[in-house]
Amino acid sequence: MWTADNWKDYEVIDTCGGEKLERWGQYILVRPDPQVIWNTPKTDKHWKKMNGHYHRSNKGGGEWEFFDLPEQWTIQYHHLGLSFNLKPFSFKHTGLFPEQAANWDWFSSIIKKANRPVKILNLFAYTGGATCAAAKAGAHVTHVDASKGMVGWAKENAKLSRLPETSVRWIVDDCQKFVEREIRRGNHYDAIIMDPPSYGRGPKGEIWKIETSIYPFIQLCEKLLSDNPLFFLVNSYTTGLQPAVLTYMLSTAVKANHGGHVIADEVGLPVSGNGLVLPCGASGRWEY
Repeated sequence: MWTADNWKDYEVIDTCGGEKLERWGQYILVRPDPQVIWNTPKTDKHWKKMNGHYHRSNKGGGEWEFFDLPEQWTIQYHHLGLSFNLKPFSFKHTGLFPEQAANWDWFSSIIKKANRPVKILNLFAYTGGATCAAAKAGAHVTHVDASKGMVGWAKENAKLSRLPETSVRWIVDDCQKFVEREIRRGNHYDAIIMDPPSYGRGPKGEIWKIETSIYPFIQLCEKLLSDNPLFFLVNSYTTGLQPAVLTYMLSTAVKANHGGHVIADEVGLPVSGNGLVLPCGASGRWEY
């Protein structure tokens, strides 16, 4: 498992009964996690001293209960010199997936070692964690997300991380339509990052269902790789897309045409209270 173990401002303190106890900077949150199917004693004092608790509804969704928590605050990923605004919002999210730091560390090293200008396309780019990491490593990033609000949030994170304004091109668009246009324009990228949702709708109602959409989309994006590509990263939070499935897709859609090698694994976060690692999805990596 690839573990995001370089955080100082974030930690999973404990897990129990479908929930995880987390520290985000100086604030303690309790959020649901479908992987936490065990019941272990809640011995840590922070279970009773939380700043926010997301309660899942039996009817789907849920709502936050706040105890002395600001509307937004900032944490740093000191390992790469990044800063992020956090804002708890609907469906339990805070605006950051800290387990992805394992991938940020990986591709940041590749970008730095390339010793040349690197163009990266980040699709379903959300609030820009990967965008900021890649740009901080020296790449020029095209950041694409269908949500104007998420792109605005990502711009805040880029500014907080002191990235040059010229290092990122911001695009609010349906990812598939953007990729199709880039192919027609003849544009190419040295690396592609994608963090697709399990289910989503584009700005004009386009339906995305990962089980049926992801493989043809990887095939489409492969056409955008340059003659000297560096890497292709696919993240998945869908249980059906296990590491072996990600390996198969990247091997047949990318490695078959460009060589290199493919590896996939679970991504996880260390639990400070017991030394175990909480699984948080999977990632597939193709590297030339």
